[in-house]
Amino acid sequence: MARRVGNRVSAQAAAEAGEQGGAQETTTLKRALTTPLLYFFILGDVLGAGVYVLVGQVAADAGGAVWAPLVVALLLALLTAASYAELATKYPRAGGASHYATRAFGPFFGFVAGFCMLAAGIVSVAALARGFGGDYLSAFVTLPVGLVAVLFLALLALVNARGIKESTRANVVATVVEVSGLAVIVVLGAWLLLRGDGDVGRLTQLGTPEKGAAAAVLSGSVLAYYSFVGFETSVNVAEETRDPRRSYPRALFGALATAGAVYVLVGMAASAAVPTARLAGSSGPLLEVVEEAGGVPTRLFSAIALVAVANGALLTGIMSSRLAYGMAKDGLLPAALTKVLPGRRTPWAAIAATTLLAMLLALTGSVATLASTLVLLLLVVFLMVNTAVLVLRREPGEADHFRTPTALPVLGIASCVVLATQIEAQVWLRGLTVVAVGTVLAALICVRRTRRADEDVRDPG
Repeated sequence: MARRVGNRVSAQAAAEAGEQGGAQETTTLKRALTTPLLYFFILGDVLGAGVYVLVGQVAADAGGAVWAPLVVALLLALLTAASYAELATKYPRAGGASHYATRAFGPFFGFVAGFCMLAAGIVSVAALARGFGGDYLSAFVTLPVGLVAVLFLALLALVNARGIKESTRANVVATVVEVSGLAVIVVLGAWLLLRGDGDVGRLTQLGTPEKGAAAAVLSGSVLAYYSFVGFETSVNVAEETRDPRRSYPRALFGALATAGAVYVLVGMAASAAVPTARLAGSSGPLLEVVEEAGGVPTRLFSAIALVAVANGALLTGIMSSRLAYGMAKDGLLPAALTKVLPGRRTPWAAIAATTLLAMLLALTGSVATLASTLVLLLLVVFLMVNTAVLVLRREPGEADHFRTPTALPVLGIASCVVLATQIEAQVWLRGLTVVAVGTVLAALICVRRTRRADEDVRDPG
């Protein structure tokens, strides 16, 4: 029944979009993003707060050769990114993975994909809000974490509602700050080596006493993969991009390549500058580099980390609100979420709803138990997206949209399966609980749509 209803609604959505005949879909959102703004949007989302703790975790799993799992993780991320590039240029509209899954498999799977993305995005924003009010802020002022989180989220919502152009311009500044801070780490690592205090030999030490080289790379790649997720949020602003078919692939692959280069350089600098055991045991591994080199105040990195956290929360908040808006347009969420500000043309209702949920999570403290399920939820979404690319090849779309080689989404599917096998059992339990909730809600929506369709057939007037 779900498939029959899904096919009916998917065909109806395609007809309403006018894309099967090649006509471009209209939008109520303002097309304000240029290629540079989109590039910085993606780069800022990928280069988030995670990089400031990532290096130590990867070193603990992989050894001194931190760069190796980072390179592998980048290649795995590019596989799914290629699928997103095809779908975002073929269907440039808000909704992202939810919209793609709806077109390919019907609203049941569309809702599940969207629900997983929403859950991951809202929990991520809540976690970042609590992170903003934690140790980094304590370097300057001590305030209740809950109060800071609420005020922080309210401010981000106002920036989000102000407009996509204003939000992404703020992201450009924040991204420059983030990258500058990481550049300082690279320079300090080089300075340590020049003065003879570092050890280049650690860069070839792959593996730990518990794991051989191959197992260390795979385990470290799973951790490193966490740092590259974030690119998927950008498809939800494709509808606000001036020329998505031209701009999106350039911005996406350019930003991932830049992020990969930055991560590898930072990983090499940190590993060469600080002993692996010390790096692995630190919750602030980049601060270890700063302390080892000297000359740069440690409070400076607290400030940079706050900028990184705020920027990541802003961009994830934009994604969550646009995803909720897109799902509402597909009829998968209440229609009230499609309301936009008359002048700004930003989805204020979706922004308010996702912000309130993030505030609730931040105040209840349940974020800690859900945060570890983020990657698993995203792997579920990525699996659907890579599969949807192949299924939707039956729809021609626009003649000039980006088309990825067929082998890449197939390899993307395999990469999701491999990475999922490395996730711990307790994380699977929490993640499957979230997916189960989404599945039940999706089934209820399908039943409701079936009843409405039957009523329309019996009473067409």
